[in-house]
Amino acid sequence: MTVPYHPPVKRSVEIAGHKTSISLEPVFWEMLKVVAEEEGVSINTLVARIDADRIVSETPPGLASAIRVWLVTARMP
Repeated sequence: MTVPYHPPVKRSVEIAGHKTSISLEPVFWEMLKVVAEEEGVSINTLVARIDADRIVSETPPGLASAIRVWLVTARMP
């Protein structure tokens, strides 16, 4: 289990052929990994999907915030 209280960790991902860095707390990186594995996709593919959803929203948040919100809502019953 990932320690819940830990500063964000910066990692590089590739979205549509472009590399970008995202800072997320380890618990969110772990959640992202689990969901990607469950869906049989890479973390890059999952992040690209979240990014596409956030861009078309009425008030797009930053990518890291969008990932956090997406992960929490994806895990809600």
